[in-house]
Amino acid sequence: MHLNIAILEGDGIGPEVVAQSIKCLRSVEETFGHSFTFKKGLIGASAIKKTGNPLPKETLDLCKKTDATLFGALGLPEFDDNPKAKVWPEQGLLRLRKELGLFANIRPVKVFPSLVKQSPLPKANVQNTDLVIFRELSGGIYYGDKSISEDQSSATDTCTYTEAEISRITHLAFKSARSRKKKVTLVDKANVLETSRLWRRVVRSISESYPDVELDCLFIDNAAVQMILNPSQFDVILTDNMFGDILSDQGSVIAGSIGLLPSASVGLEHAMFEPIHGSYPDAKGKNIANPVASILSMAMLLQHFKMNEESDAVVAAVLKSFSKKIVTPDILGSSKYGTNYVGDFIADNIMELDGAFTMNDENIGLGKSTII
Repeated sequence: MHLNIAILEGDGIGPEVVAQSIKCLRSVEETFGHSFTFKKGLIGASAIKKTGNPLPKETLDLCKKTDATLFGALGLPEFDDNPKAKVWPEQGLLRLRKELGLFANIRPVKVFPSLVKQSPLPKANVQNTDLVIFRELSGGIYYGDKSISEDQSSATDTCTYTEAEISRITHLAFKSARSRKKKVTLVDKANVLETSRLWRRVVRSISESYPDVELDCLFIDNAAVQMILNPSQFDVILTDNMFGDILSDQGSVIAGSIGLLPSASVGLEHAMFEPIHGSYPDAKGKNIANPVASILSMAMLLQHFKMNEESDAVVAAVLKSFSKKIVTPDILGSSKYGTNYVGDFIADNIMELDGAFTMNDENIGLGKSTII
């Protein structure tokens, strides 16, 4: 198979972690006989500095023409700390998601047995955690009308959802649950928000078409507590844009490092794959950033195109790096290995599986249950 892949390195450590994913894709090429063509585009702070636009037209056109997009990270403190800025990096990512029609963000959260000690939470709480968050990506408060008064003393962000927006991601979540543990948990704030009440009505109605899948509903505050106390109770979490953003970052604490968690953003025609972590500008150029989340996002890309064996081979190489303690300092504080060495090790160990390795040992959840 041949794929054309847009590479959006972004800001901070983005270029460093994406470079490791490209190494691994080159290894997949060599091992499995595929070919990948990469073309880079600007986005975020780097794009603002060069063009004044966080999403140049050339980048958007590139992403629309290629088969998939591999994304790095976004943001810099000089924009985060300037509330008066008229343009900021995140505008580019939000517009890209909208323009590509990416409505579902899929974020697996898995505590690897070999890394369970790295979680700050008690082992008994987290050791069987294997869940996936389906976050609605194209609606809600992030995309609603925004205004600020002339005297800058009050501001408004509007949260809007339609039945159609809720319905399409709900069906994806229930289909995923059917091939997992057959449970969907809707997270909302239906005791306060009208949009959440709409979510609950639509999801409950759709759930009747999936009688084999259990539906549970939790308010966001309770869900946040339950994810810490007993994350293994969850299978598929379904939620809106903002709540999904918050819960998936919380999931990184359960796993032990935000540098471990991948994600896929999918629509009807396009797909983008990115680690959930930010740009970590303090680590830029220091060769300490964890590349695993980016590499596992790349594995999700392979799975999206039905390259299941290839995806499993990438995950197996990642798991081997864990077992050999070839990890970055965020995983093991005494580690002497940097971003490039970890990336090289994983790339060098991508090989055809002979059946000795099974995903049941440390299943990351990158199988058919995750990507629809």
